Amino acid sequence: MIEISSAQLDAWIAAFLFPLSRVLGLLATAPPFSNAAMPARVRLVLALAITIAVAPTLPAPPPVSPASGTGLMILAQQMLIGLTMGFAMRLVIAAVDFAGEAIGLQIGLGFATFYDPDNTAQTPVVSEFLSLLALLILLSINGHLMILATLAQSFQVLPIGGIKLGAGSWSNMAHAGAFVFSSGLLLALPIICAMLITNIALGVLTRAAPQLNLFAVGFPVTLIGGFVVLILSLSYLATPIIGMFEHGLQAMLGHFVIAP
Repeated sequence: MIEISSAQLDAWIAAFLFPLSRVLGLLATAPPFSNAAMPARVRLVLALAITIAVAPTLPAPPPVSPASGTGLMILAQQMLIGLTMGFAMRLVIAAVDFAGEAIGLQIGLGFATFYDPDNTAQTPVVSEFLSLLALLILLSINGHLMILATLAQSFQVLPIGGIKLGAGSWSNMAHAGAFVFSSGLLLALPIICAMLITNIALGVLTRAAPQLNLFAVGFPVTLIGGFVVLILSLSYLATPIIGMFEHGLQAMLGHFVIAP
């Protein structure tokens, strides 16, 4: 007769539950898995499938009960690690959204908004267009597979219950918010410069011909010029966006600091 002790049952549950919490945390925040178009049931099934595939290759978890205080702390730590890793990739999409908002304001489309189901809010159409473009680029380079590969690697770099994360880990993620503004501004810089030149030209033209109605002429010229520059720059956006995703993949593990 096969007898299963409570310690063995706790070990089996912990070997599956601890990795599952990290996987769920990443899928809840990392693109494209965090997209609202993906149903929660599909996300849960995907997390279970990933955990079943990864769990047998992981080192043995610490011999603690998942329902104990220590087990709950480990569970919370794994969830935070997964959320932080997904947040590192989410910053790339946030940078692209920021670039789209800056471009929309410059070309006069700041008032044109579109409901974004991913953010459950109204977002500028240019920002929505660039974020969809970034997601397509991520899928085209198999970025979703790279994210899952980095997740599997994280269990070797950050073993479950075997390390203690220092305060610098969360500080690094907080300072990573500067990446949104710097990268987003650099992505939108060509169009911002083009619109600056256009506005200067319109200002000189208005000064030379005061009878010219600036509001009747300036808005169409700015809008058309912005679209022309945006269309011309689309073929060059793939390289910087891919570089941003590479930075995000490195940041998924690079921001963690192991306490001594």
